Amino acid sequence: MIQRMVIVSALLFGAAGYFAQAMQAEVTPLREPLRSLSLQFPGWTGFEGPAFDSKIEQVLGVDEYVNRIYSSGSGPAVGLYIGYYASQRQGDTMHSPLNCLPGAGWEPVQQDRASLTVASPASASQEVITVNQFVIQKGLDRQLVMYWYQSHGRVIASEYTSKIFMVYDAMRLNRTDGAMVRVITPIIGESSEATAAATERTSSFVKTMFPQLARVLPS
Repeated sequence: MIQRMVIVSALLFGAAGYFAQAMQAEVTPLREPLRSLSLQFPGWTGFEGPAFDSKIEQVLGVDEYVNRIYSSGSGPAVGLYIGYYASQRQGDTMHSPLNCLPGAGWEPVQQDRASLTVASPASASQEVITVNQFVIQKGLDRQLVMYWYQSHGRVIASEYTSKIFMVYDAMRLNRTDGAMVRVITPIIGESSEATAAATERTSSFVKTMFPQLARVLPS
């Protein structure tokens, strides 16, 4: 009986130690600062967009972010936002950009997923990623938005799936770091052709920019 109690006590203390360690707020740094991401991609030239005010930064809860505008020299530009969370254990978690849009007057009018073939950072081959694709509208203005969650080499469209992987990685790796990537461009005109042109423009930019993320985001 005494031996059994000793074994049970040891297991309980071991489990308590494991969960105490798992609940510690780890911080996973970026490979390089987000601002080191190039302003020059093939066919695209960028510049820094305005910094968010302190209230927006507080709501986002990010450890680091970039807000940029890229132009291909012809046609409308695209906006790139990347927000990085070194740890999501203290309540600062990634959330859908759609949560903030109504407060700014934008409403989603079309929701979809897009599959894009991109160069794989891990090899010389290509891979297919699935991202969220939305059309948002404020008055007569429309914009096309693509966004996804990225952590540990995974690209995830679903916010809920992203949360599941966060819990899984917290238990397996003691890591909860991750990034949210959003690309946005105006839709010029009301026709389906205008929407298709915005989709092509955004897809082209994502395909060019995506391999560069591996240089800054942790794997």
